[in-house]
Amino acid sequence: MSLTKILELANHSGGTLYLMALLLLIVLTVIIERTRHLLNMQQGGEQLMDLLRTEPNLQSARAQAELQAKAHLPQARVIQALENEPASSSNEVVAGHLEEALMHEVPMLDRSLWMLDTVITLAPLLGLFGTIIGMFHAFSVLDDVQNNPGAITGGIAEALIATACGLFIAMMGLVFFNWLNTRVRLIVHQLETIKVMLLNRREG
Repeated sequence: MSLTKILELANHSGGTLYLMALLLLIVLTVIIERTRHLLNMQQGGEQLMDLLRTEPNLQSARAQAELQAKAHLPQARVIQALENEPASSSNEVVAGHLEEALMHEVPMLDRSLWMLDTVITLAPLLGLFGTIIGMFHAFSVLDDVQNNPGAITGGIAEALIATACGLFIAMMGLVFFNWLNTRVRLIVHQLETIKVMLLNRREG
């Protein structure tokens, strides 16, 4: 399909195919950025959990170097919240402060995922809107008695491209939205596990 034909289809859809291209760009950008970010965060969290299991003293040079290298991760910030706690604090107070630190981190985990959620709903509706506009254009050929039925059916087929594009974008977005939400839940579970590990180490 030539570029001229693609531009013609986009114009016949009332410009909705141009918006589809923008939605596809948004979906791909969010998917790539969030996938890299959440996978790195999950991997770093696993390494910090291994550190808590194997390193008895978080003040050791090895532990401090590891925490410094991963200071950008929410798991490391939760661990650092314990380091700022006075030794005289009760376990209930420490648990409350760790929970507070954890709650500060959780809202940032699903940042930008609302865009995927919006596109999943918007893309099929926008595709249907483009198809309706394309249908108007397809049936407008009836005004010309010299047009044959093939022109009408061809116009309808072209109009349905907008709906197909909208469904494709929505399906792709839905798959990755669910996958990324699973990564977020796993990281939240890591944060909860780190909180329990820190409290158990303190009690021990």
